[in-house]
Amino acid sequence: MSADMKDLEARGLVLLGCGKMGSAMLEGWLAQGLPAGSVWVNDPYPSEWLSALEGLNLNADLPTNPAIVLVAVKPQMMTDALPTLASLGNGTTLFLSVAAGTPIATYEAMVGDQTPIIRAMPNTPAAVGRGITAICGNSRATAAHMDMAETLLSAVGQVVRLEGEHQMDAVTAVSGSGPAYVFHLIETLAAAGVAQGLSPALSMQLAKATVGGAGALAENASDDPAQLRKNVTSPGGTTAAALEVLMNEADGFPSLLTRAVAAAANRSKELANG
Repeated sequence: MSADMKDLEARGLVLLGCGKMGSAMLEGWLAQGLPAGSVWVNDPYPSEWLSALEGLNLNADLPTNPAIVLVAVKPQMMTDALPTLASLGNGTTLFLSVAAGTPIATYEAMVGDQTPIIRAMPNTPAAVGRGITAICGNSRATAAHMDMAETLLSAVGQVVRLEGEHQMDAVTAVSGSGPAYVFHLIETLAAAGVAQGLSPALSMQLAKATVGGAGALAENASDDPAQLRKNVTSPGGTTAAALEVLMNEADGFPSLLTRAVAAAANRSKELANG
């Protein structure tokens, strides 16, 4: 067990909200050796899995000085949930948030501006250990705090550190919302196969496996995605005919995805500004 995990074991970890994302992370930590008895979960509607965990402190009195409070409630529930933990602010407890769209300044206002706070943006592939999470901290978050947050979040995938919170809207638009874009690509690719005469079940199987396999290849290959694309594309062949449509500057992927990601980033800014 790492030094970070030992500190968590000794002081305790408080999980505020434990839906799909919180549960995925908790499952990863338990697998890494964090005892259930070192975890306090505050969730009014716990899942059957959560309720069945032996030794877990579920909706129990909280420790007085936990190592971390991990905020995993939905943003709209924040104003009700967070003030209950204000007594843990302005001390040595790190507040780590995976709630979308809530800026660090909001936490500082609710639990105290002397509180070490790290904001994180994970994504839903965390549920299968293939997520990627971007993190940034306030001035009170030390290098040790950042290391601890990275250790925790690595349980569900990759972790990257941002230059600052100003990059969070763009990260939200690319990797936070990005899985939905890929799921829609699978939907539309499968529908296009049906339009060409395939059965819905076969076309969906082909689309899922193709997108999943291509993603794994893109992550693991030494070539960049542009080269991988070229490797599949014979001059004048079938892939080239399709890419002529998809790479069209006016209405293909370049224009479409630029507009889509910009729309998501702008909406993230709006939500952060209330």
